[in-house]
Amino acid sequence: MSDELLAAFALFLVFEGLLPFASPSMFRQTMMQMSEMSDNALRLTGLGGMLLGVVLLTVFL
Repeated sequence: MSDELLAAFALFLVFEGLLPFASPSMFRQTMMQMSEMSDNALRLTGLGGMLLGVVLLTVFL
């Protein structure tokens, strides 16, 4: 299980690095827009991402 967890974390880091590597200006603009969002909007965005991840894990595993 620890091997799978490490692989999942490594894949997370790869995906997290894609946008800043491919388009630093778009990444910066996105982060600036997110910093202007309300706390509730950020929470809902995070919740949506988590739910999408759970659905994808359920469907593909």
